[in-house]
Amino acid sequence: MNNELIINARPNETRIALVENGTVVEFYLERPSTEGLAGNVYKGKIVRVLPGMQSAFVDIGQERAAFLYVGDVYDQDREFEQMLTKMESEEDDSQEDNAELEKSSRINDEKFQIEDLLHEGQEIIVQVSKEPMGNKGARVTSYITLPGRHLVFMPTIKHIGISRRIEDEEERQRLKNIIEDLNAEQNGFIARTASEGVSMDKIKPEMDFLIRLWERIQEQSKHVSIPSLLHQDLDATLRVVRDLFTQEIDRLVVDSEKEYEKILKFIDTFSPHLKSSVELYQGKEPIFDYYDLETEINRALARKVWLKSGGYIVIEETEALVAIDVNTGRYVGKHNLEETIVKTNLEAVKEIAYQLRLRNTGGLIVIDFIDMEREANREKVRNVLIEALCRDRARTNVLKMSELGLIEMTRQRTRDSIGRVMGKPCFYCQGEGRLLSKPSICYEAFRDLEREALQSSADSLTLTVNPKIKELLLDEEQHSLNELELRLDKHITVREDPGLHLENYHVKSG
Repeated sequence: MNNELIINARPNETRIALVENGTVVEFYLERPSTEGLAGNVYKGKIVRVLPGMQSAFVDIGQERAAFLYVGDVYDQDREFEQMLTKMESEEDDSQEDNAELEKSSRINDEKFQIEDLLHEGQEIIVQVSKEPMGNKGARVTSYITLPGRHLVFMPTIKHIGISRRIEDEEERQRLKNIIEDLNAEQNGFIARTASEGVSMDKIKPEMDFLIRLWERIQEQSKHVSIPSLLHQDLDATLRVVRDLFTQEIDRLVVDSEKEYEKILKFIDTFSPHLKSSVELYQGKEPIFDYYDLETEINRALARKVWLKSGGYIVIEETEALVAIDVNTGRYVGKHNLEETIVKTNLEAVKEIAYQLRLRNTGGLIVIDFIDMEREANREKVRNVLIEALCRDRARTNVLKMSELGLIEMTRQRTRDSIGRVMGKPCFYCQGEGRLLSKPSICYEAFRDLEREALQSSADSLTLTVNPKIKELLLDEEQHSLNELELRLDKHITVREDPGLHLENYHVKSG
């Protein structure tokens, strides 16, 4: 299998695609104005305690107060350590570690009341475990996890775990022995997948670094005002390098020399053997065009996705859940109705698993398969879905299919889906559908200007847009527009046309 990480870095946004055998399977997008909060550590203040919901709201300096559930409250008197040492399953990344802590602590939630643990005005150190979504604030936990390249440090518990993805028992035991030998203070650590085969000489410096990082966070918390940011997680580029760039990735290609140097410096500390797999793209054609990735990314925004057989799925994302509908479409089968339905459902299963991963869709998901008469066929479709989700790094839980052909499932969600990041409710249709956000339209126009510049020898380009887009281009995006002119060595004139739909624009030379 040929695996690649393709990074398109521009001042206005960073786009990252994980490509397996030429297909985009994961896509990440970060913009300076919408940098994520997940992983950040804050010193906050309890602003409200809700005994009826066994939760509290925490002021961490964001627009909306963060939500803290009783199971996410760390307290010295709560004896979780004994339970955690009995945990049978180990997780692979910091979000999953938090989920295991949450799961374990809830075993005894009934013994602890939120009002006994917290009170209004209380200072507390918390970490964002889930991004703000819709009208909801961030979800936070006081069980801090600090991920490194090979280890995840959990300063609030005493537990040593090994990634589930490391299957060799000898290797699991070797890593556990290394951590135990180095871990004189009996701190909590989990060995990540990237630690497989790594020597003690590489693990020790990282362990020392993570411990010092936590000590700095604690010391800083003594001198800052409330609320304050104590620790910020890595940006999108370095986060992906830390979490995804392993020996399973054949190469990483980035189109920014600045980001290229930053990546090399980062991996030189933890995994210098991977430096030869990092490439700087210097082609004139936009990198995502060169690798033919734009089409797959556009599919991540489509409501209807066609299947090869002629069937299709419809994906509707609501505030509470995601509904997916499977239809036979143009596919009429060859023999009998049940066979046609089963074949369509099985084809849809693979596409659904792929789309969930690509779109980063999480939360409660309800899939409406085409009704099947036989119980064996319903079970077959469910089993194929579970198998198709195995490559997904996010945790999933799939319930049995009902007689009506419905499957309810959950998928781990820590950040907004791509649709929510790139789009906004459509004011043309009163929120019934979606359209691209104004920044997304600007950046698509920038990419079309780059394409036109390649084909034209003219000294100037003209971009005609909706007046609202022109306003944004000449205000917040003026710097990006100037940077594009310098890079293309062409003058760009922006004109407005009130008759243009917000998403439509025209690019021409001269």
